[in-house]
Amino acid sequence: MPFEHGTFAVTMFSLPDNLPENYIELFNKYKAGELDSIKDEAQIGWVGGRHLLETEIDENTAVCGGMIYLNLRKAERKIPASLLKAICKREELAYQHEFQTSRIPSNVRKEIREKAIEAYLPQTPPSLTGIPVVIDPRSRTLYLGTVSTAQIDLFIEYFVKTTSIEPLPVNPESYLAKDFQVTPEELPNVMFSEQGDGEVTTERDFLTWLWYFSEQEGGGVIKVEPYGEFAFYIHGPLTFAAAAETRGAVENTLKNGNPLCAAEAKTALTVGKKLKRAKFAIERGNEVWTGNIDADLFSFSCFSLPEGEELDFDSVFAERITNLEIFRTVLAAYFKLFVETLLSGKWGDEERKILQWVNDRETR
Repeated sequence: MPFEHGTFAVTMFSLPDNLPENYIELFNKYKAGELDSIKDEAQIGWVGGRHLLETEIDENTAVCGGMIYLNLRKAERKIPASLLKAICKREELAYQHEFQTSRIPSNVRKEIREKAIEAYLPQTPPSLTGIPVVIDPRSRTLYLGTVSTAQIDLFIEYFVKTTSIEPLPVNPESYLAKDFQVTPEELPNVMFSEQGDGEVTTERDFLTWLWYFSEQEGGGVIKVEPYGEFAFYIHGPLTFAAAAETRGAVENTLKNGNPLCAAEAKTALTVGKKLKRAKFAIERGNEVWTGNIDADLFSFSCFSLPEGEELDFDSVFAERITNLEIFRTVLAAYFKLFVETLLSGKWGDEERKILQWVNDRETR
């Protein structure tokens, strides 16, 4: 499963309360059913974290490395589109031959399709999809293995149904509320160009500022207690976006060559666009965290953790989640520095440096 090895997608949440002591009983109450019971409606329920057939939820299947590890499984029978089309075509040709006609009424087509589904659906093996989740009960952090808004909404619906606790997104808005007691609307707009649209977009402001800070401050090195020093780098592809009412293309993505030094990147900044998506790398010595960040969703895809040293499964898993926790802490530290700078009396000087950074960019 995604959190165990390789790259994965993740969206982070915090829990406002501890999970109930009987959480295993609660997840078992809404666990996934037997596959043989699936008919024409999707079956949704909880399974263990290791694989999607693990329907018994207990300490052995739902806890790994001190973390709660589960999947929200969706199982459904669905006839492959090409097979259903072929079956319907065969029956339509039989109808035409029987009634010596080239025309098939719409109600007959509908009936043929319904009968085909009724006959062949029970023979179709169910398809399984899962939304993996890791919960760190110590920090009350929930790591959800998806960036799909539809899957996120489905997960939250079932999680609230199961635990009566609604996960809260970890994003700039939550950082502002927790550390500064302000809302995004109370922040000044970050202008990367004199042609900026005047719109406060905290997530994009932060990502674009990270690009500026990393280039101006020699890798944007900061110290994060208790983990040490980290550097932050932005890489391509880069997706720039402007307010919807802006004239011209609202979004543009730069992929080829070196997008950071492309003339199109400087042009995008000059006309007031800001980074919406980019590839990033966070480094601590020889350890590297990499991935793609979507600023608007504050989610991370193709996410890769530093190579671990542990051997047994539980220890490897715990080490990977520890590295995920380090990433969460470091990202929050960069955001805190961004807002502290934004709210300081020196922001006017910083903004002039930002504008100069855009104007002086060398392009190739």
